[in-house]
Amino acid sequence: MPSGAAAGMEPEPEQPKAAAGGAHRKHLAMLERLSKRSSSSSAAGAGASSDSAGASPVEAFLTRFAAAKLAAESALSACRASSPEGDAAASLAAAAAAIDDLDRLVAESSHALPPYELRSALAAAADLRAAHRAAASEIRPKKSFSFRNKSRAPKNPPPDPAAAPPPQPPPPEQPKPSIDAVLPGCGFRGRSGATLVKDLRASSNKDGDFTLADLVSCEVYVKGKCRALYVHKLRDCRVFVGAVLGSVLIEDVEGCTFVMAAHQIRIHEATATDFYLRVRSRPIIEDCSGVRFAPHALKYDGIDEDLTESGLDKETGNWANVDDFKWLRAVQSPNWRFVPEEERLQIVDISEIHEREDDS
Repeated sequence: MPSGAAAGMEPEPEQPKAAAGGAHRKHLAMLERLSKRSSSSSAAGAGASSDSAGASPVEAFLTRFAAAKLAAESALSACRASSPEGDAAASLAAAAAAIDDLDRLVAESSHALPPYELRSALAAAADLRAAHRAAASEIRPKKSFSFRNKSRAPKNPPPDPAAAPPPQPPPPEQPKPSIDAVLPGCGFRGRSGATLVKDLRASSNKDGDFTLADLVSCEVYVKGKCRALYVHKLRDCRVFVGAVLGSVLIEDVEGCTFVMAAHQIRIHEATATDFYLRVRSRPIIEDCSGVRFAPHALKYDGIDEDLTESGLDKETGNWANVDDFKWLRAVQSPNWRFVPEEERLQIVDISEIHEREDDS
């Protein structure tokens, strides 16, 4: 029995080894399969990231937006570190260009973004634009009002009050470009009572940025396409613009009428102003009152081609889908409404209005 028992006990140590060896081999095989699966998933993920625009437009946008935002922030940092006497102008221009790229990216993707992502992106771009204006206001006065006058002051004695000429009444108020209106591109600035016409199809700035700033009682006609449109501080103006490839940013306008087509339109601090729009995404208003909306009403020879090339040939109906970012209740915002049909402009044909800058 002992020998038989011993004989019977001999294979038992080998059995666990065999079982352990089999389990070990199975474990290694499982790890190998997991490794292959992980590698294939990584490769698929890399392929998806390279083609994320088709697979996930929101994720692709967020990735591009983060990179563009970082570039704009870096440009602003360089701008703040620049000296007024040195490279301030170049730094300001570079920062403005980086923020423009960010605005265009948001405009191009706005129709595919959920409301939260769109709000966040617009707010971030607006914050960067405000930071750029603040940097411009800090740098430019130092350049204009340096220590030149202080160095000359001791050389001349103070004037005799009795001999000083009587104070003159202030000149009539004229629109002047403000520091807040340091905006990119060509355009019309600081005009009053003028008829201003620009045909961008024959311009050296074709498909570039365009700015309207500090205009009073002006008629503005812009034919053709521009990349982005910036509008700042207009009073009692009528503005007709063909097609905007990206976004329109309108700020501080009162008693005006705008007729235009664009991918995105954002309106800030507008009062008693009408907007006749064709727009790919929902128009956005902030801090506005008494603004009204109606469908697009502009015509000129070649506008159909301009709209088609800009991706604006189809009427989306978004002119009526206005988002008021300062009105969070579920009921209709009191800050905007539709232009009644009996008050709406008929189609405005500007074909016979030719390029000029006439102050009469």
